[in-house]
Amino acid sequence: MKFTAAQIAGILNGTVDGDEGVEVSQLAKIEEGNTGSLTFLANPKYTHYIYSTKASITIVNDDFVPESKIETTLIRVENAYKAFSQLLEYYNQVKMNKTGIENPVFVSESAKYGENLYLGAFSYIGENVKIGDNVKIFPNVYIGDNVTIGDNTILFTGAKLYSETVVGVACVIHSGVIIGADGFGFTPNEKGEYHKVPQTGNVIIEDNVDIGAGTTIDRATLGATVIKKGVKLDNQIQIAHNVIIGENTVIAAQTGIAGSTKIGKSCMIGGQVGIAGHIIIGDNVKIQAQSGIGRNVKDNETLQGSPALNYADYNKSYVYFKNLPKIMDRFNIVEKKLDNE
Repeated sequence: MKFTAAQIAGILNGTVDGDEGVEVSQLAKIEEGNTGSLTFLANPKYTHYIYSTKASITIVNDDFVPESKIETTLIRVENAYKAFSQLLEYYNQVKMNKTGIENPVFVSESAKYGENLYLGAFSYIGENVKIGDNVKIFPNVYIGDNVTIGDNTILFTGAKLYSETVVGVACVIHSGVIIGADGFGFTPNEKGEYHKVPQTGNVIIEDNVDIGAGTTIDRATLGATVIKKGVKLDNQIQIAHNVIIGENTVIAAQTGIAGSTKIGKSCMIGGQVGIAGHIIIGDNVKIQAQSGIGRNVKDNETLQGSPALNYADYNKSYVYFKNLPKIMDRFNIVEKKLDNE
């Protein structure tokens, strides 16, 4: 895809200083720009690069005044960083604007879908599936029976939605995500042998949820595992059966959440956090990376450690942890003196 400086200025509501007809087809850092690329200058630390960059077009702030000759065409905007982000979003939308059904695919006769569907090759759509408008389903996606997918949702290559899953509007589900697999439910008999407990519930993903690559969300034993609207999940997260995650909570990679735990809204959970089952975590909770949570957590707490402590208490305790050998040496000296008295 190629865009002229005039077209880009129109998208960004900016003005062109230079050749309005110059074309670009790729994005680049200002120090790495080449002919045919577009870049931006927002941080003053990088100003010197604008005099040597080979990028064909550079987005700058309105008040930028060059101190010497430049070769790149300028597009002047109110806020260069914000404008470049806007352009990235626009570029992504254009790049992703695929429609139509490729071959081969399998679509059940009972499945229904809306307008502007994109269905990539080797995808499978099961019985009684309902798909909204403007949905993008990339190649090798599996959608099981009785699944519902809302408008403007994107499923990237290799995502798998088991039967009965419900996905809301404007969700993004990345490659390798598995939604609706059986929860880890087993019961032992008198011989110590484990037998599977049927997992008969489903998973509900509400609107505007992002789910990172390789993340797995298990179906409920009964009822539903629920990811509420606005939740953002990183790559390789495990969410067990009957978990509920509140609105606008964000969770970083490799976190594991055990069954039937309820997490509140607007929480921030770091990477590699382990959360035990059947507990309640309140709203606006912050959990530092690699923490282990085994108890209920009140609203607005900030935790660190394993088992997790209050963040401030953890930092105070850590001073003693790291100095423990010295403290023990001093303790032993005092103990010997007391023994000799």
